Amino acid sequence: MKRLFLQIFLCVLLIPSVSSGGDLYEEQLDKGIRNSEPYSYLLIKQSKANSAEAKDILKKALRYSPDLPAVYFELSKVSFDFSPEGLFEAIDYMFQGIAAYKRNFWWAFTMAGSLFTSAILSLIISTIIIILIRLPNDMSLLSHDIKEVKNRMLLLLILMSAIIGPLFLIGGLLIIVGLYMKKWDRGFVYFFLLFLLILPWIFNTASKFFNTYTSGKIKAVVRVNESKNNNYVLSLPRSSSDPVELFSYAIALKRGGKYSEAIDIYDGLITKRPAPWNADIIGVPMLYNNLANCYVGINDIEKAKELYIKSIELKPLPSAFYNLSQVLRESFDFGKGEEYFLSAQRLDRDAVARFRAIFSRNPNRFVVDEVLTASDLWKYSMGKTTSTSTIGASTVPIAFLPVIAFSMVILFYLLNRRIKSSAYRCSKCGIILCKKCEKHILWGRMCLQCYRSLVKLDELDAKKRIKRVLTVYEYQKRRRVIIKILSFIMPGSGQIYAGNVLYGLLFLWPFLFLLLILVTNSIFVVETSSFSHIWLNWCSLFLMAVLYLLSNVITRRRLAKGWL
Repeated sequence: MKRLFLQIFLCVLLIPSVSSGGDLYEEQLDKGIRNSEPYSYLLIKQSKANSAEAKDILKKALRYSPDLPAVYFELSKVSFDFSPEGLFEAIDYMFQGIAAYKRNFWWAFTMAGSLFTSAILSLIISTIIIILIRLPNDMSLLSHDIKEVKNRMLLLLILMSAIIGPLFLIGGLLIIVGLYMKKWDRGFVYFFLLFLLILPWIFNTASKFFNTYTSGKIKAVVRVNESKNNNYVLSLPRSSSDPVELFSYAIALKRGGKYSEAIDIYDGLITKRPAPWNADIIGVPMLYNNLANCYVGINDIEKAKELYIKSIELKPLPSAFYNLSQVLRESFDFGKGEEYFLSAQRLDRDAVARFRAIFSRNPNRFVVDEVLTASDLWKYSMGKTTSTSTIGASTVPIAFLPVIAFSMVILFYLLNRRIKSSAYRCSKCGIILCKKCEKHILWGRMCLQCYRSLVKLDELDAKKRIKRVLTVYEYQKRRRVIIKILSFIMPGSGQIYAGNVLYGLLFLWPFLFLLLILVTNSIFVVETSSFSHIWLNWCSLFLMAVLYLLSNVITRRRLAKGWL
């Protein structure tokens, strides 16, 4: 139903342009629109329904939206075959699609949001899984230690960190579990506590991603500057004091032929100058260039020349050189026009080629406006969002979180230094031991009975030794079954159960990261989820399969060799 509604909406949107009798592509360019993404999405759907002409239809879609990654990815699919030409053509389109992310803000932004969210959530879930796997056994060790040393009960006070928030409860549980980890595995505890230390930055970045994704103003600004739509930004309040919004508003007015209104806005921006925080986003040379274009629209060529020269004196923009060459040629000064045209080519040959590709006598194509690049839009969107939300993950002000996290780091360090000996399990039968239970820790961290049964064979009679060996066999068999089951359920979890936390995390965290990409890609979508980062989903599925197989093969081989 959703897809049907989308197709109807696209058709309604495009019928007026088609029915006017003109070339839709030329009409869009005359309006200053270089990326007609709704129409390109419609053509992609048509290509899937018409496999015989799919490639031609997609090339048409590419003409309408040269900055849309989805078109390149679809062309890569239809071009692929097992011949050298087909293979290289498919790879080339794939790389062109990935390169198009640099020119398409929303595709790059949503992918970054998806990857960031997946990385953070996968770390938290990995930590929870480690705690769930380790806690049942380690709580038995803690209970034994508390019986032997009563003041060890104070360790349970760490769980009061739950008052601060769920992430700090996880950190508290990890500290308790970490006391019974191997020396190198305790590094992960420090890593997670340092993660808590940077929570303000994480919450701030997450807020920026989610707030930007739902901001109508930022969407309007992006659509104008990426030459997708002019009408959306015109719905913004004219009273806005944001220089970027006003700059985008003026571009839309100029493209709609409202030159005098656009001139007023550009003059106001030049007089006031951009605010300090985004002075590097909208430079005065850009404003002079676009203001000159408005004067070209009202046929005041002399004023336009003056403003282009001012723009060039401040900063040599390829667009200003190109536009000045155009108006000089219009004034029959071909020598100077050629000189400025060559200067524009020396600065950016590719940009000049793009300018010439859309050239016509229409004011929106005769001269070229300066717009914000994708990197400029990143700076603007990241600087625009100021409010930070903890998403209910903290009950204390966000400024205090680093202090609390740092205190937990110091606490874990001191506990490791102070607690010289802790309870441990016999490596053969699993019985809980400590220095008070055994005066000497025997070779291989074995209990006395296992040591006598497996090493000192002459200290036990045959019946007791065989009984002990059978007990050890049953324990080890049950342990190996659990490791295999856990590894089958989740890569790396079997290694974690066996006590190799860091080794298991090398499989667990990447696997969960790739798995969550499939989820977050359905949240951070571009226009329609049917086309959002499909290549990333397939790559994730492939790498997940590789990690899963690799983890299980390594775990089973280590079990077979007796290393687990």
